[in-house]
Amino acid sequence: MESPLNLSCSADTAPDTGNRSGSSAGPEGGQAHLSVFSVLVLTLLAMLVVATFLWNGLVLATILRVRSFHRVPHNLAASMAISDVMVAALVMPLSLVHELSGRRWRLGRSLCQVWISFDVLCCTASIWNVTAIALDRYWSITRHLEYTLRTRRRISNIMIALTWALSAFISLAPLLFGWGETYSEDSEECQVSHEPSYTIFSTFGAFYLPLCVVLFVYWKIYKAAKFRIGSRKSNSITPITPEALEVKEAAQQPQMVFTVRHATVTFQTDGDTWREQKEKKAALMVGILIGVFVLCWIPFFITELISPLCSYNIPPVWKSIFLWLGYSNSFFNPLIYTAFNKNYNNAFRNLFFRQ
Repeated sequence: MESPLNLSCSADTAPDTGNRSGSSAGPEGGQAHLSVFSVLVLTLLAMLVVATFLWNGLVLATILRVRSFHRVPHNLAASMAISDVMVAALVMPLSLVHELSGRRWRLGRSLCQVWISFDVLCCTASIWNVTAIALDRYWSITRHLEYTLRTRRRISNIMIALTWALSAFISLAPLLFGWGETYSEDSEECQVSHEPSYTIFSTFGAFYLPLCVVLFVYWKIYKAAKFRIGSRKSNSITPITPEALEVKEAAQQPQMVFTVRHATVTFQTDGDTWREQKEKKAALMVGILIGVFVLCWIPFFITELISPLCSYNIPPVWKSIFLWLGYSNSFFNPLIYTAFNKNYNNAFRNLFFRQ
């Protein structure tokens, strides 16, 4: 989510000396070294912004161009790509400007409020879109008979509407209800409201609640897959040799054997069926998507919850690291989602190389 992190706890704890990452005093050699490092870091961040925008834009262009993608579950992928491309277009560039300004906000109150609102809106929507995709995969695996295409379309549209409505409410709450301040002109700070009640509401609504949902969903997917493998093994038909058949008949255990010209016909059921392979792939995709989502966002939201409630000042550099780590989730989402879908790979090729 945004720059709360940022940026300004340093201004609270130190006047203007050692916390500004080498932009102030120091030997010339040390200052040059820090300048080169800063340029390298900012270049990498700028490349992350461009790559996030282009990759999510490519996913959106593919979904719009390929007619077979105009259905579930690709509407969920489109919603996720929209939220992530908005992060890259509306949030990350201003955050980069914020970093270039030494984590000071010099663009005025109005733009600060717009930036913070879009930051919370887009990042929260991205997180809940990941949750919606995990739920869709869970229902398609565990209830594939009743979870028809029509049902999936209706439920996915409901999840998309709820995702954006909840994200908008969380992002606009400080402006609508005066729930804390996002901008401080004196200290040139622009960050998410640190009002304790809003901090609890926003962090739980934007992260901890969807985190609980996705972890529960993946646990259920794992249990369903484990149960299916166990039941398949118990119901499998093993080859029956004539000697084994004689022993079983002696034990009066009924068996069904088909013989054609004295050759025993057996059935091989050890291999996975097409549906099982598809479910394994979907479960793996959901697992990686959830794992990367947790790794990217959990450091930021832990510090975002602890800092206002415990009056603990996180070093500004770590706040920036945690913030950009969260932003990077918008880059990884389309990579993970499309890597497990051959249709996207074919569509990408056709998009650039028409045959």
